[in-house]
Amino acid sequence: MTTPFPFTAVVGQDDLRLALLLNAVSPAVGGVLVRGEKGTAKSTAVRALSALLPEVAVVPGCRFSCDPAAPDPACPDGPHETGPGAQRPARMVELPVGASEDRLVGALDIERALSEGVKAFEPGLLADAHRGILYVDEVNLLHDHLVDLLLDAAAMGASYVEREGVSVRHAARFLLVGTMNPEEGELRPQLLDRFGLTVEVAASREPDQRVEVVRRRLAYDDDPAGFTVRWADEESAVRQRIVAARELLPSVRLGDGALRQIAATCAAFEVDGMRADIVMARTATALAAWAGRTDVLAEDVRQAALLALPHRRRRNPFDAPGLDENKLDETLEEFAEPEPQSEDDDPDPDGGPDGSGGGGGQQPESDSDGPQGGDTGAQPEAGEGGEPQPSGAGSGEQQPVQASEPFRTKVLSVPGLGEGAAGRRSRARTEHGRTTGARRPQGALTKLHLAATIQAAAPHQLARGRSGRGLVVRRDDLRQATREGREGNLVLFVVDASGSMAARQRMSAVKGAVLSLLLDAYQRRDKVGLVTFRGSAADVALPPTSSVDAAAVRLESLPTGGRTPLAAGLLKAHDVLRVERLRDPARRALVVLVTDGRATGGPEPVALAGRAARLFAADGVASVVVDCESGPVRLGLAGQLAGELEGTAVTLDELRADSIAGLVRDVQGNQGRSGSGSGFASRRAA
Repeated sequence: MTTPFPFTAVVGQDDLRLALLLNAVSPAVGGVLVRGEKGTAKSTAVRALSALLPEVAVVPGCRFSCDPAAPDPACPDGPHETGPGAQRPARMVELPVGASEDRLVGALDIERALSEGVKAFEPGLLADAHRGILYVDEVNLLHDHLVDLLLDAAAMGASYVEREGVSVRHAARFLLVGTMNPEEGELRPQLLDRFGLTVEVAASREPDQRVEVVRRRLAYDDDPAGFTVRWADEESAVRQRIVAARELLPSVRLGDGALRQIAATCAAFEVDGMRADIVMARTATALAAWAGRTDVLAEDVRQAALLALPHRRRRNPFDAPGLDENKLDETLEEFAEPEPQSEDDDPDPDGGPDGSGGGGGQQPESDSDGPQGGDTGAQPEAGEGGEPQPSGAGSGEQQPVQASEPFRTKVLSVPGLGEGAAGRRSRARTEHGRTTGARRPQGALTKLHLAATIQAAAPHQLARGRSGRGLVVRRDDLRQATREGREGNLVLFVVDASGSMAARQRMSAVKGAVLSLLLDAYQRRDKVGLVTFRGSAADVALPPTSSVDAAAVRLESLPTGGRTPLAAGLLKAHDVLRVERLRDPARRALVVLVTDGRATGGPEPVALAGRAARLFAADGVASVVVDCESGPVRLGLAGQLAGELEGTAVTLDELRADSIAGLVRDVQGNQGRSGSGSGFASRRAA
């Protein structure tokens, strides 16, 4: 067993350490979601926390870690007698990204349940984590149904397993901690809200602090046991402080003044629902207990807001989480009058949180909101006064333009029946959805088709010597239910950024349309990629990723100008799809090509682009060409390109409101009628 890195040896990351400690003091806070770039000690700090938790008393032999002082009357291993029990360390259970539903909630032995009528239940990770920590690394990569089960159990304190009329319930109260890298995709807003606290972490830019990080890590790697011994006193002190704070917690008073500040803060930041108010109240109470106080002060409310509100303020997927600290201070000051304790008993002129708490947010005048406040609408679009003039093929690079307002789109779906990762876009065979048939199980049985199983077992009952009421079921009789649901796809945007696309109004509209489709991809749980071409080559601006936020940022900063290497862009996109098929062969792709169809550079550039387009048609890739050609004279090159792709073309004027989404729906219908091997009928809007 490896020795965990000491929690107190983690350098910096004050917010992260404080949030974890507050949940250790009061698990009712609701867990922690840690967001940050790779290599910022997220996993290290979480794994180190388990060594600080006090030991727990359990009923000997109980697989569900029942408390001997108050055993669960519904425990599947019960009933238990009250008694002293046995002491063991608190567990930290890790949930792998690729875990199945049975591994998470447990599994029923369906064969024994049908043949013997007994509830033979194998506990899952939720049972193992009861009264400990459940850690989910890369929680944003978990399938939606697993995250739903996980958070429901965290909210109810129990796990329910229902299979074919057989029901098992057991207690599942744990400290939920998730870590994620936002570059790899976001959680849905309603799931973000279920985490009590969220912390943003980043690597320090201070050389001295970075040196200390490297020094401690090298020392730990050379001698883990010796390094841990050197930090034993600090670890013991924090462990004792957690125990003391837990004992003090029931005595902490949340006065009306602090409660009014909490309610006013949540109202001022327009947080949806009431969960934020409750989490802030519990966090402020835990902060007071951690500081050794029995009264909640304004500084506790402020720190609670910094931890509990930022992730609840995202109004759309492209909004960065954050909190305006100046507005927070103004709100707290406005509603601080009813608080009588704050007159004389706090001599600290800075009004910061208790220094002994080790928490973040210790600089009330922090300028961390500066970039956030200056991002939106900082510069108006230039060049709007004159007529849009297409730039020549040799025009130089121009500054990026701001995207027009995004709009809501309808569903884009790839025709046919896929088998990709669970999502919300195209039809697919999935583990969840409506039942469409039955088959013999391949590996472990996960979804029993009861009628098909009984039908398979019925003809053999006499030969098997059935004499009682029970059905004699063998493993060969079991049938797995086949289900149809929705999958996520890879939406690959191929954007012409050459000089012919540089007219500002046109590029603004193009960016707005692509941004709208990105928003739809976020809601449908797709992967997205971005290929751009200009000058003399094509560039993978964003490899396929689940982070729609990253795609939106790359799109916003996209410059234009130069020649139009259309063939290079198509070949680059084809290569991206080829590599992605090797990584994820089950995920189907939809290519959205944004261009006016012109091609320059090299001999016969248009013919070369046509040959490149036919590679997509040969692979049966669904595609849409957004025709950006403008002016009274149109060459129709984008329409010809759509024919080579066996896709469809739509003019730039149709990229408004529901027009583009309706067109894409028509496109998929056309492809479905023509068969997966044949192509789209090329279409030009009137």
